[in-house]
Amino acid sequence: MTGPEADGGMTPRELRADVPALGEAAYFNFGAHGPSPEYVVDAASELLADHEYGSATTDPYTRAFETYETVRERIAAFVGAETDEIALTESTSDGIGRVAGAIDWEPGDVVVRTDLEHPAGVLPWKRLEDEGVEVRVVETEDGRVDRDEYAEAVADARLVCFSAITWTHGTRLPVADLVDVANEAGAFTLVDAVQSPGQVAVDVSAWGADAVAMAGHKWTLGPWGAGFLYVDGEAAAELSPRAVGYRSVTDPTGDDIEFKPGAKRFEVGTTTPAAHVGLVEALDAIDAVGIETIEARIASLTDRLKDGVPDERLLSPREYESGLVTIDVDDPEATVDRLADEGIVVRSLPHPNGVRASVHAVSTESEIDRLVDALAAEW
Repeated sequence: MTGPEADGGMTPRELRADVPALGEAAYFNFGAHGPSPEYVVDAASELLADHEYGSATTDPYTRAFETYETVRERIAAFVGAETDEIALTESTSDGIGRVAGAIDWEPGDVVVRTDLEHPAGVLPWKRLEDEGVEVRVVETEDGRVDRDEYAEAVADARLVCFSAITWTHGTRLPVADLVDVANEAGAFTLVDAVQSPGQVAVDVSAWGADAVAMAGHKWTLGPWGAGFLYVDGEAAAELSPRAVGYRSVTDPTGDDIEFKPGAKRFEVGTTTPAAHVGLVEALDAIDAVGIETIEARIASLTDRLKDGVPDERLLSPREYESGLVTIDVDDPEATVDRLADEGIVVRSLPHPNGVRASVHAVSTESEIDRLVDALAAEW
C-alpha cells in the first residue's frame, strides 16, 4: 500500500505534499479540477498496466468485472448508499444524461431546474425541448431558492433537477427539503452533487432523492473519468436506459432485454476501471484526513478570504457554506489572467459576473493572503 492507509492517518498539509501539481502555485480551482496525489495516479496506472500486460494469461474481463465491484462497494460506502445503488460513469454530465435518457418522455411533460445549474444540469433538458418537453427555470437570488416559488414550479413536474452546492455562489441548497416538495408533487428528483464529495459529508440516503450524479475529479482529488451515479432501487426499476449493453442486462444473449436490478442497468460495456481504482485511493486519502477536519479547515480558510473582501464585492454568503467563494470584479477574464501571471489560479464564471476561488483543506493561510492582496488591486 503506497497511499494513506499505510500509516492510518494524514493531515491536510501532508495530503498537499502528496500532490505534485500544487508546488508553489496558489491553486484555487478545486471546484473545476482537483489535482491528484501521486499515489492516485500510480494506482490508476498500475491497474492499466497489469490489465494490459497480463491479459494473455489472466482473463481481462474477469479482472475488470471484479474491480468494478470492488470500487463500486468503496464508492457506495463513501456516499452512504447500498452497493447496488451505484453505477460507474465517466462524469456528472454522463450520469445526468443517462437518467435523462432513461425516461419515456411525452410532449407536455415538465422538467424543472434552477437558474443556478451547471451546463451538465441544463443541456439534457434543452435537448428535450425539441421533443415537446417544457423546461421551467426557477429564478433565484444570491444563490438561494425561494421555497414557495419552487413548490409552485414543481406542482405538475415529471422531473426536478438541482444542485446540492451551487457552482455559481457556493451556497448549499436544502436538498432533503427540496426533495420532499418534489415527492409531494410526484416528480422524479435528480441532484447534481459534484461539488459535495471530498469537501462535505455526503449521505445520499438521508437526502432521499431518486438519483444523485457525482464525480471524483474535484474535491476528492481523483482522476478524470471517475464519475458515479446513485439511483434509488425503487426508482431504478422504473427507468429504461436508452444506451444498453452487456453490462446493463441480466442475459446479454437472451431474446428479450431484461435490465439488471438497481443502478447497474446504467452501465453499458467495456470500460477501463483504472480511473475508479485511482478514485478509491483518493477516497482513502480523504478519509485518512477526515471529512470533519477537511470541512473545518475549509471554513477557517474561507473566513480568512472573505475577511479581506468588501461586502459589495462578495457574491457568496459571508458565513461559511462551502469552499466556493465568488467575488465581483470588473473584468473577470482579465483578472484570471493577471492572477495567473502572479502564480494564483482562480476561474471566471459566466454568471454571476465575477471570479471564483475554490478553497480546499490543502490550501494554506499564506496562499489566502496572496489572493487577498492580489484582488485588492480590483478595488
